[in-house]
Parts: sequence; C-alpha cells; structure tokens
Amino acid sequence: FFPSTRMKDELRANFDTLLTEYPSGMYVNSLLAGKYFGIKQDFVVVGNGAAELIKVIMEKYSNGKVGIIYPTFDEYPNRLCPEQIVAFIPKNADFTYSADDLMNFYSDRSISLLLLINPDNPSGNFIPKHDVLRLASWCEIKGIRLLVDESFVDFTNGYADNSLLHDEILMQYPSMMVMKSISKSYGVPGLRLGIFATADSKLIARMKKEVSIWNINSFAEYYLQIYGKYERDYARACEKFIAERDIFFKELKRIPYLRVIPSQANYFLCEVIDKYSSAELTQKMIEHDVIISDCGLKSNMAGRNFIRLAIRNRNDNLKLIQIFEKL
Repeated sequence: FFPSTRMKDELRANFDTLLTEYPSGMYVNSLLAGKYFGIKQDFVVVGNGAAELIKVIMEKYSNGKVGIIYPTFDEYPNRLCPEQIVAFIPKNADFTYSADDLMNFYSDRSISLLLLINPDNPSGNFIPKHDVLRLASWCEIKGIRLLVDESFVDFTNGYADNSLLHDEILMQYPSMMVMKSISKSYGVPGLRLGIFATADSKLIARMKKEVSIWNINSFAEYYLQIYGKYERDYARACEKFIAERDIFFKELKRIPYLRVIPSQANYFLCEVIDKYSSAELTQKMIEHDVIISDCGLKSNMAGRNFIRLAIRNRNDNLKLIQIFEKL
C-alpha cells in the first residue's frame, strides 16, 4: 500500500542525479530523520537499515545481562553470548504478555538492558503505549536501560498515537531507547533505512561515531527528503492495511489445520495443528511458488509447529487462502 505510485515516479525521475552524486553524510541525514519523525536532530542517528544500529547498540551491552522476550527477532540475541541472556518465555499458547508480566519477572533478576519489540516479532503481541511508559518508569527506578523496537507500530490499531518518538517522551525517560526500521511499515526495505533515538545525547554521539560517514546512500537520503509530501498517502496506506488484516484474519481462521494468533503487526503467527508439520507446510507452499516462514525453527518454540504469514494485498492474500484450501 506504500510507497505510492507518485512517490516512486519522483524517485525514478531523479535516478541519474542520485546515482552519480554522493549523499550528504550523517549531519544532514540525522536532520532529515528528525524532521521525518518530528524529533530533535540531537536525539536521532540514522542507520543503513535498523540492522546496522542493532549491531552497534547490542555490542555496547556485550558484557552485561540482557532481558530478552522469546520468541523474538533473532538479530538481537544473535549479537549476544548465550550466557548474557535472561530469557522471558510467556507461559501461554499465544505467547502473549503484558508490561506487568515483564516487571514481575525481572524484578528479582539482575539485567542492565531490557529489550521490548512492540509489536513483537513473530507473535504480533502489542503492549499499549501507556503501559510501555509504565515499564519505562519502572526501568528508570531499577537502573535498567529499556530498548523499545517499534518497527511495526504503524500497523497497530490507533497507530497514529502509539509511537514513542516524541521529544517530551524521550526527555522524560532518558534511559529509554527507541529503534525503528523504516523498511517495515514504509515498504522500502531496499533503501536500507532505520533510526535509533534517545534523549541520551552522549550515547547518540557515540553511535554516530560507530557508523560510516556515508552509511546512507543518495536514494535513501532523497526518500527522507521527499517523504513529507506523501504523508497523507502513508496514512491512507496504514488504514487500508489494517482493514485488509481484519479480512485476512477471518479467512485464515476458516483453515481447519491452522490456529491463527491475533496480531497487531503485518504478519500472523499460526500454529499448524493438523495434517502437516510446519516444515512440511512450508515445503508445500514452495511448490506453489509461495514462501512462508517456518517459525518452528526459532528459539524457544518448544518443538511446536508454527508458521508466520505476511499480510499483503487482497490478491496475494486471496491466492494464499486458495492454496491453503486446496491443501
């Protein structure tokens, strides 16, 4: 649903210039990212995708204990030694949890950093903003840094009010850090864009020294420059997506061998409860030229059969449903 045709046409029209000119560098790109998200330039660093920034921030905590909620986006724990990880695994079939669950679990465990992916990946679990801020207050008192990855937050119901990327919020919780991939909800993963934000200006300054001066290419920089003209297109795209997710959820629930877990992200985690294992179903879908994710391979899934399905447009989603029905 995004980027719009108009935006892609503008990028195409400037192809020759963008191909043959250097980007501006970190100072200008952090200025653009601050304008993009409405936060101070001094509070943000731009990455070549969130992955570049994840590497830098996790290496900073390479000696301390880190709270990780499983199942999770493996790029974070993969940057740590196994003995550093203090794992929280929800004790329910849908991998749901609340801010209170996390505070209760980590209250008597020594950690220097708590990672919260919200909505979570792959479960789609979402903790409302007011509860995340309660968790942030608790972390401030406990002396724990809180890293919130809100890469999927624009897919949530009421998305316009769910982001933590506001100057007043960042300043109120100086130990909180926010990671956001621009690839995910904005539909431009090929540009490799992500941001890291915090009111801890010393940490931001160190982060900027860790990444290359020209870590963002000219195409990505130009996208940041022109995005403001297409904000209304983006808002419409988010609304269209949420409506499509509701339709797709109802259709998936009719597949008898799948148990669909409600999600606030752009994917559904489904347990395969009959006929196939997750590996077998993944292979069956490849035979129909469709790739799904076999989440049975992820850490702490207790040997259960899970797949993750992306939510795409109406035609793609209908095609997927028809294949499931044939199977």
